[in-house]
Amino acid sequence: MKFKKILVTGGAGFIGSHLVDGLISGGYEVRVLDSLDKQIHPSGRLPDYFNPKAEFMRGDVVRRADWLKALAGVEAVVHFASAVGVGQSMYEIERYVHVNSTGTAILLDILANGKHTVKKMLVAASMSSYGEGSYHCHDCGQVRPPLRSEEQLKKKDFRNFCPKCRKPVKPVATDEEAKQNSNSIYAISKKNQEEMVLNIGAAYNIPAVALRFFNVYGPRQSLSNPYNGVAAIFISRIKNGKAPLINEDGGQTRDFIHIRDVVAACRSSLEISAADYQVFNVGSGRPTTILEVAEILIRLFRADLKPEISGKVRKLDVRHCFADTGKINRLLGWSPKISLEQGLAEVIEWGKNEKAVDLVEKAMYELEEHGLR
Repeated sequence: MKFKKILVTGGAGFIGSHLVDGLISGGYEVRVLDSLDKQIHPSGRLPDYFNPKAEFMRGDVVRRADWLKALAGVEAVVHFASAVGVGQSMYEIERYVHVNSTGTAILLDILANGKHTVKKMLVAASMSSYGEGSYHCHDCGQVRPPLRSEEQLKKKDFRNFCPKCRKPVKPVATDEEAKQNSNSIYAISKKNQEEMVLNIGAAYNIPAVALRFFNVYGPRQSLSNPYNGVAAIFISRIKNGKAPLINEDGGQTRDFIHIRDVVAACRSSLEISAADYQVFNVGSGRPTTILEVAEILIRLFRADLKPEISGKVRKLDVRHCFADTGKINRLLGWSPKISLEQGLAEVIEWGKNEKAVDLVEKAMYELEEHGLR
């Protein structure tokens, strides 16, 4: 299905702006609603990379009047505007719930109660809603362990154990049917967003799709936002001549997916009717340790640094979680194309002229101040 005009909320941000470019190159008219939040846009102005062919509206998703203006005449909504950051969400609780849950509720209330032209909705969901990923136990089969206890982590034992027989388990890919064991306010709010959008979409016959993004990285990701993805945080440290700081032993894994692959998944979800009312993982399907990411970046920078493995832990952190991408490949024919090393080299090249203010230690201090580290 093709749409004449698409609204992208958060369309001046990292993921949103890349999608705006992709949609415009595909012949769509695009309107962007974005508040230009200073944590993401410190200048308070539109970034230089913003596509001049897009219509920009400065506004906030928690204001009904801004939604009403933004929705006028659009046929599809891509809702990316969110407060982002797992750790920060645990002490800015009201803000995260207000922006993510209430902001989405206002959109859905308008669609349920007013006249509109919206024919499809796409919402950015999150892998964080899974909590710990899936694991295989030799004796019990596939299991979902709870978060590791503080007592265990204090002993520097970072392993995961079977919740049934207590034997060590091996991480495996997590599929969309896995229970969402959200373990932060951010994760809860993202789970809430996807459930509300899918629920109202089904009730009012507005096809809706929830995309559970894993660790998205690429050009335009702020190098000065310490609540950003780990790749951008490490790049900021290295650019400032500092070693990447790594919690635990560095063996924890994540699933890194390049922004261009994400844009392709978004476009397929919008255009292919098989996506309607579905939830999809959007990840590489490959686990990468945090230590490996740091080592790749140091090598690409040719920096005389070594990762600093602290052995410290952050409360509520998961050990392993990576995507099973079988469903999105089967229904939409999507699969990732860009390798991690290729993608990180691209980010480094883009970041050569970007300002990188290292605020990682400040963010860690805030976590410690709130008893979260």
